[in-house]
Amino acid sequence: MVLRVTSPKTSPAKVVSRKSTPPRIVLALQGGGAHGAFTWGALDRLLESGLEFSAITGVSSGAMIAAMAVQGHVRGGNAGARAAVALLWERVASAHIFSNGMPASPLDWMWGKGMEFGNELAMTGFTNALRMFSPSQLNPMDINPLEPVLRGLLDPAALNDPNAMKLFVGATDVESGETKVFTNKEVGVRHLLASACIPMMFPAVEIAGRHYWDGGYSCNPPLTPVLSPLPDRLILIRAQPRRRPGVPSSTADIVHRLHEIAFQAPLEAELSLLPPHTSLLDIPADAALAHHPLTSKMNTEKGFLDDLFAAGRAAADTALRET
Repeated sequence: MVLRVTSPKTSPAKVVSRKSTPPRIVLALQGGGAHGAFTWGALDRLLESGLEFSAITGVSSGAMIAAMAVQGHVRGGNAGARAAVALLWERVASAHIFSNGMPASPLDWMWGKGMEFGNELAMTGFTNALRMFSPSQLNPMDINPLEPVLRGLLDPAALNDPNAMKLFVGATDVESGETKVFTNKEVGVRHLLASACIPMMFPAVEIAGRHYWDGGYSCNPPLTPVLSPLPDRLILIRAQPRRRPGVPSSTADIVHRLHEIAFQAPLEAELSLLPPHTSLLDIPADAALAHHPLTSKMNTEKGFLDDLFAAGRAAADTALRET
């Protein structure tokens, strides 16, 4: 009898396809009032380039831009995000929150109605009015001209969509002085107003029994939430110049410069702790904003916003070409 010994059949080796994982990119948006139009332009160029973000953090106008970008991206990708942010600024400009001429009442001072932005005397008078009267005296009905704009645009369902980018909105807890971060499922109109609440102009915004002021006082914007897990790249769009030549002399400019300095400090502290694994693309605003008066952060005239938008796009384009 012949014994046949056969070797077992061997299966061909499996070829494991290793697709390269796209880099995790997160976005941080500073606040700066109307100067946020610079952020709008820079973000528009980044989205146009095809960059995809896994998370966005912002305060004040940066938080509003972030929320619009997240919900727009859910609806239509990068093109949808660009359209949603553009619509926000179109509504801000068309709402005539600030216009030309002299204010006629304390509430007009509050809203800047009729204010001549090139008129330093008018702006100094506005700042003095803020020092003389409390927000509840100037604005007893607690009316914020941005509220109807946001109510007509914000889509909480889109923000909470499972496919939405992670959103982080920073505000400052008045009593503790600590940063409060709101996420996708929490963010509503009041949370965005809290993130942009300048205490000399508006009463603190109450949310769930806590009171909040502008997030810029404690974070500008909060970076910790977007650094876990560690991203490959952090893109920071500034809406304030880091340096401003000259020493301000008018009351208005002194107050605004103090705010500008105070709003920079928390961000610089967090940037100093940025892990070495994460590269930083820092899009500066100095060239675009340092020559504008500090009070221009209240200028929502369409022409001014369009100029800042163009400057933001140019700054982002330069940053992209240099990386």
